[in-house]
Amino acid sequence: MPEPNFATITLGHTNLVTGKRVHEIEIPSFGLGVWQMSEGGECKTAVQHAISSGYRLIDTARSYANEYETGSAIFDSEVSREEIFLVTKLRRPHATSYEAVLDHCQISMEKLGMNKIDLYLVHAPPEDIASRAAVWRGMEECLERGWTRAIGVSNYGAHHLDDMRSYATIMPCVNQIELHPWNQRPALRAATEAAGAHVMAYSPLARGHKLNCSNLAKIAESVGCTPAQAAIKWVHDTGAITIPKSSNPNRIVENLESLSIDLKGTESAFSSMDEVYISGWNPTAEP
Repeated sequence: MPEPNFATITLGHTNLVTGKRVHEIEIPSFGLGVWQMSEGGECKTAVQHAISSGYRLIDTARSYANEYETGSAIFDSEVSREEIFLVTKLRRPHATSYEAVLDHCQISMEKLGMNKIDLYLVHAPPEDIASRAAVWRGMEECLERGWTRAIGVSNYGAHHLDDMRSYATIMPCVNQIELHPWNQRPALRAATEAAGAHVMAYSPLARGHKLNCSNLAKIAESVGCTPAQAAIKWVHDTGAITIPKSSNPNRIVENLESLSIDLKGTESAFSSMDEVYISGWNPTAEP
């Protein structure tokens, strides 16, 4: 199998006053998600194996309770910190005010053992609609202070992104959403791009719920890969930054190798699989 095509993507923020793109940075197009890795040592071992296997993007969150192990794994690796792109997120219950954002960004940095985060995301639209403007001002302040190199959102629907134009100075550079062949979300992907943001896809395997899908199995057989690899590569081929989660060493390598798979000729088969299936929570549909 040929070496994976490990591309990078340019992220930037759109200044709503000038219309210009600002704060541009490069992010790997593929990485490791560490959700549900909360047992002692599990996350650190997974991150270390991923880095040694070639991963350079790690996605964590305060709510995952593994920021400390994530940071520890990065610093204990033989790869320099500057070569690793780290994403973490403001926990939804903490997204309550401008001051809360600053406090919790600092706490995340302390847990990670770092003085800077590469990409800091609001994990979901704050439940208190009235606080959303203040929370985003806090995120902008984190960027201004140099605590993070970029800011974005997660689980925002098209209407949430539209509303941001009324209170944001700069728009998010990323919207991290659930995306997989069974929930292809063309409208939300288009709205994300229209807001000047890039789609980052979590749960490209629908949390494993659909791996017995007969249509996926047929596609995988036709291109000579596993069903999981076919689903992951489909997500990556949409142009989304893709972050499959696994703590299994073999799966971590297998997922990365999906980048070398050619899905040409399977487009219509994948298109027919969309059933708007949500495998987990869905704040994108909330007010």
